[in-house]
Amino acid sequence: MSYQVLARKWRPKIFDALVGQQHVVKALKHSIQNQKIHHAYLFTGTRGVGKTTIARVFAKSLNCEQGPTATPCLKCSACVDIDNGRYVDLIEVDAASRTRVEDTREILDNVQYASTQGRYKIYLIDEVHMLSGHSFNALLKTLEEPPAHVIFLFATTDPQKIPMTVLSRCLQFYLKPLNEQLIADYLQEVCLGESLKVESQALQELARSAKGSLRDALSLLDQAIVHSGGELSVNSILEMLGAVDDSILYQIFEALLKDDAQQLLAISRDMTADGVCYTTVLERLMALCHKISVAQSLPANARHAQLSPIQKLADSFSKEDIQLCYEICLKGCDELSSMPLMGLAFEMTLLRMLTFNLSRNDQLVFADMPTRSVFAEQASAVEGDAVKETLVSGRNQFATEPQLTSENRYTTEPQLENENQFATEPQLTSENQYTTEPQLENENQFATE
Repeated sequence: MSYQVLARKWRPKIFDALVGQQHVVKALKHSIQNQKIHHAYLFTGTRGVGKTTIARVFAKSLNCEQGPTATPCLKCSACVDIDNGRYVDLIEVDAASRTRVEDTREILDNVQYASTQGRYKIYLIDEVHMLSGHSFNALLKTLEEPPAHVIFLFATTDPQKIPMTVLSRCLQFYLKPLNEQLIADYLQEVCLGESLKVESQALQELARSAKGSLRDALSLLDQAIVHSGGELSVNSILEMLGAVDDSILYQIFEALLKDDAQQLLAISRDMTADGVCYTTVLERLMALCHKISVAQSLPANARHAQLSPIQKLADSFSKEDIQLCYEICLKGCDELSSMPLMGLAFEMTLLRMLTFNLSRNDQLVFADMPTRSVFAEQASAVEGDAVKETLVSGRNQFATEPQLTSENRYTTEPQLENENQFATEPQLTSENQYTTEPQLENENQFATE
């Protein structure tokens, strides 16, 4: 028999076996138990969180011979056929490959016919947002008033592309990304079932790299089994992922604290020699910055009695330093995608963190500056001197300025005699007021024309 990948082999078959998504499971169970089954459901969320799996389990619960029940028996012909993908009344459609309106009409032509074996005829349309606008329009009427035996189950990673007219006709369930600890615990269960030797820290690394997707975690576990030969260690996982151990991240912050550019470049070039993924390293640096910032923000009574490496870094750096390092790493991730030589961009990011080390700059630039109390004393002394100077200068001001009396108050400016004031301008009399322009005789005026 051919090998079956872990993501398919360990796919949950009942609601109780689902990992996380309890808010969705609870709602679907109640709808089955209370016989309040809607005609259209929309499951949204990122990749690998269980959208298609929940839809299949729900279809199994509706068409189980012992049901409808929230706990399908897994033994009847309907449950077995659904698990094997050959159940006639469960029509799975890949909307990414059947986007045309003709494909949608072909599906809808068979909606009116009753189910062949099961209680309901269920249409499971995956990646429904890939349908064209005309396909959605063709689906609207049937989706609003479908036959009593028809149920639509939609799954998508991008609900924003679905028209509001379709969304308003469905019950929407958002599937959340899974946390790292939940994924690590499930991977531990899978490893026990597969009789694999694995270190717990190695599973934590796989769960962190999965970024909330359980299917990605199982795919990474498959790759790790092949890479390590069946024994999963932390070093083999880090080598496969192109990541670094947390101790290397601590060394980077220690080099920043010591202002040691030589050590920082040596760490960067060792990473380059090991072939690490620079984006992964920067992402983990940002995660470490987040932990340090959280430790700095907590009150003293909420911290651990014994200082951990994160708490030591929190005490060594200022809050401004950590925030700035986070922003520099975030900017460095954007630069990596546009830089042909990613190693140089990564080194520049580390050197930028070293250059803008606020604590070091404060020590260098402001080391000899007086404290705030000294500034206050100097300011009060200067203010007293300024008041004294103002009083003295006021007395001198009135002493040095000329005293104005009532006789000469308005005679400081030179007075113009009436005869001199108008002597410079030509005097116009009534006789020559209008004779400044040349007068044309009547005969000469018309003679020249």
